[in-house]
Amino acid sequence: MRPLFVNIGERTNVTGSARFRKLVANGDYPAALAVARQQVEAGAQVLDVNMDEGLLDSPKAMTTFLNLIAAEPDIARVPIMIDSSKWEVIEAGLKCVQGKSIVNSISMKEGEPKFLEQATKCLRYGAAVVVMAFDEVGQADTRDRKVDICGRAYRLLTETLGFPPEDIIFDPNIFAVATGLEEHNNYAVDFIEATRAIKQNLPYARISGGVSNISFGFRGNEPVRQAMHSVFLYHAIAAGMDMGIVNAGELPVYDAIDPELREAVEDVIQNRRSDATERLVDMAPRYKVGAVAEKAPDAAWRLEPVNDRLTHALVKGIGEFIEVDVEEARLAATRPLEVIEGPLMAGMNVVGDLFGAGKMFLPQVVKSARVMKQAVAYLMPFMEAEGDGSPRKAAGKVLMATVKGDVHDIGKNIVGVVLQCNDYEVIDLGVMVSADRILEEAIKNKVDIVGLSGLITPSLDEMVFVAGEMERRGFSIPLLIGGATTSRTHTAVKIEPAYVRGSTTYVTDASRAVGVVSGLMSPVERPKAEAETRAEYIRIREQFVRSQEAKVRLPLATARANKFAIDWQVSAPPKPSFLGTRAFGPYDLGDLARYIDWTPFFATWELSGPYPQILDDEVVGEAARPLFADAQAMLKQIIDERWYEARGVVGFWPANADGDDIVLWTDETRTTERARFFTLRQQMSKSRGGANLALADFMAPISGPADYIGGFAVTAGLGEAAIAERFKAAGDDYNAILAASLADRLAEAFAEALHHRVRTELWGYAPDEGFDLDALIAEKYRGIRPAPGYPSQPDHTEKATLFQLLDAPAATGIELTESFAMTPPSSVSGLYFAHPEAHYFGVGKIERDQADDYARRKGWTLAKAERWLAPILNYEPTRAAAAVAA
Repeated sequence: MRPLFVNIGERTNVTGSARFRKLVANGDYPAALAVARQQVEAGAQVLDVNMDEGLLDSPKAMTTFLNLIAAEPDIARVPIMIDSSKWEVIEAGLKCVQGKSIVNSISMKEGEPKFLEQATKCLRYGAAVVVMAFDEVGQADTRDRKVDICGRAYRLLTETLGFPPEDIIFDPNIFAVATGLEEHNNYAVDFIEATRAIKQNLPYARISGGVSNISFGFRGNEPVRQAMHSVFLYHAIAAGMDMGIVNAGELPVYDAIDPELREAVEDVIQNRRSDATERLVDMAPRYKVGAVAEKAPDAAWRLEPVNDRLTHALVKGIGEFIEVDVEEARLAATRPLEVIEGPLMAGMNVVGDLFGAGKMFLPQVVKSARVMKQAVAYLMPFMEAEGDGSPRKAAGKVLMATVKGDVHDIGKNIVGVVLQCNDYEVIDLGVMVSADRILEEAIKNKVDIVGLSGLITPSLDEMVFVAGEMERRGFSIPLLIGGATTSRTHTAVKIEPAYVRGSTTYVTDASRAVGVVSGLMSPVERPKAEAETRAEYIRIREQFVRSQEAKVRLPLATARANKFAIDWQVSAPPKPSFLGTRAFGPYDLGDLARYIDWTPFFATWELSGPYPQILDDEVVGEAARPLFADAQAMLKQIIDERWYEARGVVGFWPANADGDDIVLWTDETRTTERARFFTLRQQMSKSRGGANLALADFMAPISGPADYIGGFAVTAGLGEAAIAERFKAAGDDYNAILAASLADRLAEAFAEALHHRVRTELWGYAPDEGFDLDALIAEKYRGIRPAPGYPSQPDHTEKATLFQLLDAPAATGIELTESFAMTPPSSVSGLYFAHPEAHYFGVGKIERDQADDYARRKGWTLAKAERWLAPILNYEPTRAAAAVAA
């Protein structure tokens, strides 16, 4: 498999984008933020921010822009690359960014002392660094100069400063090729070969570069430039390039480039002909008007030999002719099993290779699996008649389960399908699976690997428990970890140390699963893969300890003194149109469909990009369009045939803040407490007047005016399990996953639709707000609806109070598991805050004093508080907490 490549968004750079420069110069920061948002939506995984412009106050511009980004959750979710040639601008940026940033760049051009001084400051801020291949002599242009300078910098950073090698990113300088100057012709080869040498000789260091530099000689001819970027990256990534500043939304697929143009660009990039530049210059004008049109599809493949037809059907996910072709192959074979082991598995191997190379995408792979199952189902009666029902040995046996207390399984199901496509037998135990059952089934079925999945934060502790049980019972098989709340850091810090006899590996997504599993199944590769993972996790643990020690946290009393201040004499809280609860349902699914945000739907299928632009995306558009068409067709069926039932409940209560608690009163006399929500407060050190927030700050205090709070619970998943099971029973995983992902989208749409109704009617504080889906998705409205278990209030147990107040199980059919996950999984719940200044935030890490205070307020032991707040603790929990978790 080709390595993962990180796209660095290039449009928030005043030196590279005339539009962005103009917006910043005019002080139009809202529009500048829109540029950043568009980069993130287009697939940028890091934002490069550069404010180096002669007429700008660059430090001020950098500070202003980064502070604004910090208040935009949809932008702030990606790391920031602080890009400047001026150290004072970089340092201004470092003071603003929360979390880990990347400094771009430092170098040895002013000598070693200056280099080490700047690197030391980056280390103190916890930032990674881009190190330019630049020394006292100048920029490195040849392969040997690049390697020598990077090696010298690496030794200085790691041996002199103890700089984490995984936080070093080398930029070996991408220079323009095909400029007409002969000495420039080998620049691409020099970069690629230097990258290969650096990755081999400087362990754990990363490689980056400004990709657009390579095509500088063809300014104004975007099709040729884009082809050059794609071809260059094709070779550079294979050599070990990890990331690059590139406009990901305009990068063509390597195989989709017109073959004649691709060959000419290959000649230039690889410097394999003396006349390569002249040939590309002569050819370039033909492409300036735009891309070459795609060829119309035809049915010529039906004339190919049967084995080739089977491969084509599997790759394209075409089931129309599969039984005819399988029958032809069966009649030509000695036994029906030979068709599976021969042409069908050969076709699925092609699918696996294309997926691993990034030339097929997840929806296409799942369709391939559906066709494969259709073919096997056709052959089963013939094999059973021969007494040959299940004779073949798979490449390996993997047991998968969503852990106890958790009900989410879309991601797990996708991984299972992808593994099955690559000839692995998958035993899926489903959801809410206890540790005992997982391990008993693993022994019973003699599995090679166990995979655990989970979405909610309590699942993290359950995974630690399962790992500990595997250790206690003497297991040694590999353990895989995946799911939305899991991470490489949590796996390294918490899970792997609990399972010493075997190996533990974090799997980022379905596209990585096959590579990980195949490596762990290989007798040759497994020792190497496990050793590399263990070494990596040791470094992650060490880095985690350093990063926790480096972060400044405030005592709880100091944080409370810096609470978010609201003038309640100016902001009179509005009263809802009713108090108590009101149920809604069955709710009109057709109305909910209007509120669907389709961008996360594509993300579920590992297709990155904003809707509707993703449908025309040059990289993933070919996969996105048929997926969207299938989704629209199924959505119509869901609505017309009432596959699902949507039910919801809303409640409003008199309430006021009591310190960090929110007290709900029985009535407007506000004398008798009915219930209490407990909130958590940020303890990170703030700069430039930032407040240490808690959700209680958005409520008027008991001594202030009468205030109110709302709550809700909605589901669109009543009936979802039966529909998904129906498709699975028919061997149609594609439609099973599609049905579940649409139920999930309808639930989120229900939450959005009901909140809109709350603002305009039920609470009524924004009666004139119209229906604008883009504005709704961008949360450009008054009020928030934070959910227990998420960043503003990470404690999932607060759902119990909410559900009791709403009588949610009776009103909606939603139940809570022992870990406070909602079932059906396509459900959403949360609180309503109406104040105009209420906004989303993340609590972040907390210290022992707040954990102890929170336990006291809730009537818990400290150990119980540590068990439920484990992911946000900035210290090691007590031993008693581990016992409670177990």
